[in-house]
Amino acid sequence: MAYRPPFVDTSYQRVPAPHPATLGEDELLSLCEIDTGRVSGPGGQHRNRVDTAVFITHKATGIEGHATERRSQIQNRSKALFRLRIKLAIKCRTVTSRDRHEQSELWKRRRQGEKLPVNPEHEDYPALLAEALDVVIARRYDVAGAAGVLGITMSQLTRLIRHERHAFALVNEGREKVGLGKLRS
Repeated sequence: MAYRPPFVDTSYQRVPAPHPATLGEDELLSLCEIDTGRVSGPGGQHRNRVDTAVFITHKATGIEGHATERRSQIQNRSKALFRLRIKLAIKCRTVTSRDRHEQSELWKRRRQGEKLPVNPEHEDYPALLAEALDVVIARRYDVAGAAGVLGITMSQLTRLIRHERHAFALVNEGREKVGLGKLRS
């Protein structure tokens, strides 16, 4: 088979491997700026007097995750970091081979045959989503082909992407741009 270069969609930010959504907490935070503050709203006097809101910005991309809903800064920091990982997974792409993608250890460990069970609230979800989107986009939004490269069924890959509505919408927009039909929701 002749070499076919990966498709590059310029609407995403390109980042060097490893994808920032796959980094450990300490390593990712070392690449970020963390700010705290106060926000108004429900939560009573504690929320209005204590800096419980957390804003985490990935310096290289400018992408931010924030959380303000808890009364604890520690809980908000955890939630903000998870939201940052999701946004990084959706908005950033690392270059990968369209046909010879090497599955990550996390992907191999989580995969069960042709299935990939993962709860979208689980800490592994952003890293799995990032890897899946990298391959889907490298294959010019060919979800069936990407599923084959990733070793899972097309329905499992579609389900993984569909859990995050912004990712699902971006994949469908990309599919339309290249002349493919939308994935069913």
